[in-house]
Amino acid sequence: MDAVYAAGSLPIAADDQTTKMMATRLTIFGFVVIDEVQSDGSARRLRPSEAIHASTVHPWRVSKPSSRYRVDDSLPVSDRDLFAAQHA
Repeated sequence: MDAVYAAGSLPIAADDQTTKMMATRLTIFGFVVIDEVQSDGSARRLRPSEAIHASTVHPWRVSKPSSRYRVDDSLPVSDRDLFAAQHA
């Protein structure tokens, strides 16, 4: 996380399962955002629920979020359940 915040973003190789798992955990809590880099160079933002199930086909770019997630209204309904245990 320190590397991401210092550099602004961090590329992750497609087959780097360990780093992707850690990035997924950090995105669940809103510390980072994940973009999946497509074959054509474009990026697609992954929701936390998508990152958990993402494949190793594409590399990722992990970045500092522009603002913190708010559980009440900023997350899609499918992602709010991931945060339920945090507030129990």
